[in-house]
Amino acid sequence: MSENKTAIFPSSGPYSPGIISGGFLFIAGQVGRNAEGKTGETIEEQTQYVLENIHNVLKAAGCDFKDVVKVTTYITKPEYLQPYNKIYMEYFPEPRPARATVIAGLVDDSFLIEIEAIAKLP
Repeated sequence: MSENKTAIFPSSGPYSPGIISGGFLFIAGQVGRNAEGKTGETIEEQTQYVLENIHNVLKAAGCDFKDVVKVTTYITKPEYLQPYNKIYMEYFPEPRPARATVIAGLVDDSFLIEIEAIAKLP
């Protein structure tokens, strides 16, 4: 590992779930699958799984949702935006992070949402 780049969790895949560098935590895109490997069936369920996955990476780095400064969300259908927003607002306190939301296809058709985030270390 580089002196200025630290992985949060070991990964069996070709990426790290979170990297600390330059006073920030960069969280890789998280999908709608819970810690037990179950994929959510609805956008609401998947959004909750994604945000819980993000919370786990935040906690491991000593952060919380209040420390998140930027979020990028990918959803597969425009009609998912409203239910996603409702759950999203339950997790992120004011002032909420800057955000981009993109309608896009994801790597697996069973995923309805993917979110990546950047947090400032406390």
